[in-house]
Amino acid sequence: MSALDGIRVLDVGLLVQGPQAGQTLADMGADVIKVELPGMGDQARWIPISADDLRAPYFEGCNRGKRSLTLDLRTPAGRDVFLRLADTADVVLTNFKPGTMDEWGLGYEALAARNEGIIFAAGSTFGTKGPNASQEGADLAGQAAGGLISTTGVDGGPMTPVGVTIADHIGSQNLTAGILAALFARTRTGRGQSVEVSLLGGQIYAQASEYSYCLMTGENPGRSNFGHPLLPVAYGILPTSDGYVALVGVLPDRREAFFELLGLPELIDDPRFVSPILTTPLRLELFELLREATAKQPTAYWVDAFAEIGVRRAPVNDYLTAAADADVLANSYVVELPDDTGESKRVVGSPIFLSDTPTSPGVRAPELGEHTEVILLELGLDWDEIAAMRDEGTI
Repeated sequence: MSALDGIRVLDVGLLVQGPQAGQTLADMGADVIKVELPGMGDQARWIPISADDLRAPYFEGCNRGKRSLTLDLRTPAGRDVFLRLADTADVVLTNFKPGTMDEWGLGYEALAARNEGIIFAAGSTFGTKGPNASQEGADLAGQAAGGLISTTGVDGGPMTPVGVTIADHIGSQNLTAGILAALFARTRTGRGQSVEVSLLGGQIYAQASEYSYCLMTGENPGRSNFGHPLLPVAYGILPTSDGYVALVGVLPDRREAFFELLGLPELIDDPRFVSPILTTPLRLELFELLREATAKQPTAYWVDAFAEIGVRRAPVNDYLTAAADADVLANSYVVELPDDTGESKRVVGSPIFLSDTPTSPGVRAPELGEHTEVILLELGLDWDEIAAMRDEGTI
């Protein structure tokens, strides 16, 4: 048994923010029907690995375990079918531009008038209020407007976006959390509700500590400078002879062993570094000395050596290395599973462990419209009606 057995979700999402929330619910056992525009589908289908390899990582990474229904919601027939589907659903999730579903007569009020228990979960870029509420955007807009990009790099150097769609991912997790809370509330009230999240709001909340510093002091925290601006200790990444190692702080009772290990015993009593709290200039000065030492040995050496003296650390892995990491594999964060054709595939597993109702990650994403006829037949349409809808371009 899965946690969300019996829950039906209509996923009207694009790219990452909406679809990844739907995939998380699918991992938890929900029946997630991905509703896509005929002939086009989710835009993520059109971001291939390369011109020669048309597989789509964004689509595969956010839509595994779902069923795909093609349906043009802009047409009267498509709208009517969606309303009938919504009557059978628990959740509708979307990250269309705010107001789009309302324009089609498919917003929360319209759905709730027919299905009191429906939960309508919507993700946006800038939120549903304010001067930019109607503006479209994507992950980069969330990173930029939310302040994340301003923290990257070093003082005086260029800023850079984070190399993953982190604003989208955080938005999707907030959307999932809101949906689960609304499902729980419904068990007490019998009523659904609307849920709203945004990329901008998710970025602000994800940086709550840094924003709290800003609101308390009236100052920006500053750049990461290979570590973190609010952690003025030995906390950051250091070069090794074959890569980098992350040094996750050195507690006072480990200082002597740490400096001895690095061959820098003279720093034990150096008045600049005696205090565990360092100014940013002093931290950078210390790290310049540490870099010379750590660059003499490979990453694996430092990972083991730091562990032996009780200093927290981690290798700075690339994706290929992390995907083969013993901890990643032991916890099923990357898994190898057979798909419905018997082909074995390596996929990203669920990061959530539930002891009594375990998650079950899907192995593959659906082909565009793969389950259209099955879903429409389940809804009560007959083959003649389905053929007519196909001829009209509705499905």
